[in-house]
Amino acid sequence: MDTFLADLRAARLDGPSAVAIGVFDGVHLGHRRVLGALRDDARERGLRSVAVTFANHPLTVLRPEARVVLLTQPAERVELLRACGVDAVVPLTFTRELSEWSAERFVAALAQEADMRHMVIGPDFALGRGREGDAEHLSMLGERYGYSLRVVEPLRSGERQASSSAVRQCLAAGDVAGAAAVLGRPFGFAAPIVEGEGRGASVLGYPTCNFGVSPAQAVPADGVYAGAVEVDGRRWDAAVSVGAKPTFHEDGPRVVEAFLLGFEGDLYGRHARLEFAARLRGQERFESADALIAQIDRDVEAARRILAAPPAPAPEPEAV
Repeated sequence: MDTFLADLRAARLDGPSAVAIGVFDGVHLGHRRVLGALRDDARERGLRSVAVTFANHPLTVLRPEARVVLLTQPAERVELLRACGVDAVVPLTFTRELSEWSAERFVAALAQEADMRHMVIGPDFALGRGREGDAEHLSMLGERYGYSLRVVEPLRSGERQASSSAVRQCLAAGDVAGAAAVLGRPFGFAAPIVEGEGRGASVLGYPTCNFGVSPAQAVPADGVYAGAVEVDGRRWDAAVSVGAKPTFHEDGPRVVEAFLLGFEGDLYGRHARLEFAARLRGQERFESADALIAQIDRDVEAARRILAAPPAPAPEPEAV
């Protein structure tokens, strides 16, 4: 049996459904607009709302030589989709065979296995080989397979259209506040705490926790940030460094480490979530450890001040 059909059947979707399908990387405000429309339409029609996503990013199959980094890892993405209030989230496996399916074969499978009666898509959505299944084509197929189609208007946050690409652009520039405006929440990720070089406490007087970040995880540009770390149900304000420690390395590994304000203890081996609130500065090379310590003192105070201030109200997203 084809993997797509097997995954749909394993989800045990009972009763007629309304469906939205996509990678949904980041589950940003644009995605949440689509999912809100899905939830509302399903309720009005007496249908089950179903978000279909992919456990692996399609680019890992279509372009295996490319480095694919994700805003949200699959397990977190499923949880964020569930938090949008849909009745079911179905993670599917994208395969080379699936990439050759026509749009009609996709919707026929959804009609058969999910009893799809309604589909909700974003403005740029397309599925099937060669992206043939655009809004016009899907609407035509709906007449054949018995489902209605709703195309949700694009959403703009400030000057940016809410999209995964916009979030990545913000992160590449170190603009974590801009990324948060598109996401509708602070950008962050979960990772294990691993051993570092041991220099933080002994040399700099600032013990840090080092995150074992997956190569597939998106990370903001090199720099120093104000943020927060959540571990074992407790949340700590933090000063966060991303980069290769240029004061100590000519070409060292890129690391993500955080100094937790007010924390004392050992976090090695635990799993923690790191969130970014604001960028303080770029990475710099200092002439001595003492000069670096003086700058870290200033960074920590800046982080403490920023994190203590009430958050500025986010601009209301607007439909285009």
